Amino acid sequence: MAEIKEYPTMREIYGSLVFDRKAMKERLPRDAYDNLIGAMEGRQKLDSSIADTVALAMKDWAVSKGASHWAHWFHPLTELTAEKHTGFVTADENGFPLETFRGEDLIQSEPDASSFPSGGTRSTFEARGYSAWDPTSPAFIIKSPKGGTLCIPSVFLAYDGSPLDLKTYLLRSMQALESRSLKMLKLFGNRGVRYVRATVGGEQEFFPAGQATCTEKT
Repeated sequence: MAEIKEYPTMREIYGSLVFDRKAMKERLPRDAYDNLIGAMEGRQKLDSSIADTVALAMKDWAVSKGASHWAHWFHPLTELTAEKHTGFVTADENGFPLETFRGEDLIQSEPDASSFPSGGTRSTFEARGYSAWDPTSPAFIIKSPKGGTLCIPSVFLAYDGSPLDLKTYLLRSMQALESRSLKMLKLFGNRGVRYVRATVGGEQEFFPAGQATCTEKT
């Protein structure tokens, strides 16, 4: 009798390698989950005291999916992606391997920025860069034949805070748009609105002659 193989369903596959809200809710304590979601939605600042809790939950989830490394994943001005890969493994006082991933690892890392635009024109001490966790985007795993890497979406900044990546400009423009929109709504009398979220930008569409020449959507 032929062996019948069982394959995972689409529901089981979709989003299975993303540390989304479902995975967060399953693995984080209620207070840490609420604080992280509030920060993701822009309702409050992220409490740095929960960083170790989030890092531990994220590491345990990633290891359960076969990941062996983690990396701050960002978009430098080279218009490519970049990562600094680090293993989850460290050693105890007896030299035995331990799986670790700390809150300070999650929040910030220090890649070399000398190879990125303007790196060669800056002094040595100015050529370093800092990648910082962006909690508004969920972490995800990129699988590989040897396991996988936990990719933590991040921004990339120079030592003085200048953006060295593409995402920082996007996040700052969204923040400016949302704050100005909120101010405008209140000027028009809508005092009850608490926040504005930009989800879709302006779009131009052009059609052949004989049809509408241009439509604008928001």
